[in-house]
Amino acid sequence: MKLVLASNNRGKLSELQAMLAPLGVELVRQADLGVGEAEEPHRTFVENALAKARFAAQHTGLPALADDAGLCVDAFGGLPGVDTAYYATQFGYEKGDDTNVRALLEQMQGHDNRRAAMVSTLVAVRSPQDPEPLIAVGRVVGEITREPRGSNGFGFDPVMFIPEFGKTFAELPPEVKNAHSHRGRAALQMLALMRERWF
Repeated sequence: MKLVLASNNRGKLSELQAMLAPLGVELVRQADLGVGEAEEPHRTFVENALAKARFAAQHTGLPALADDAGLCVDAFGGLPGVDTAYYATQFGYEKGDDTNVRALLEQMQGHDNRRAAMVSTLVAVRSPQDPEPLIAVGRVVGEITREPRGSNGFGFDPVMFIPEFGKTFAELPPEVKNAHSHRGRAALQMLALMRERWF
């Protein structure tokens, strides 16, 4: 079965492709099918993921999978949340993983409460009008380090310390990170939902 991934993020593509491999699903990035990015006007991960999935399905005619994920920092009342990808831009930096990490560490100076969660919400639709989208949420709670550590992963992985491993996501081997990350947890749920409802 071919599924369009409503994202152009290569990191997400490779992670999700590996996680959904047991179903024999082939994920194709929407950009590779000539589809641009959907608008994400909503304030929750689930609403944005649903909007992206419906948009991709509508423009490709394929079932679609979308992921809306982000970092929710306790000291900031859960922000940056849905604005995670553009976090650095509100502080005058270019959009990007490295600048996001730099901006976050600067904004967290003086905060002793370093608790944060990485959240991934996956939504899959069979068609743009699918009345019963599959929704899976994965969440990992950890702490923001005071400096980046490790070279694996992407996004905030170098500053997301996971107490159960005693390491940041970026310090873990990819297969360990994928099995225990927010996206890994959401993908496991999605795998079960797809098996139950679609296959």
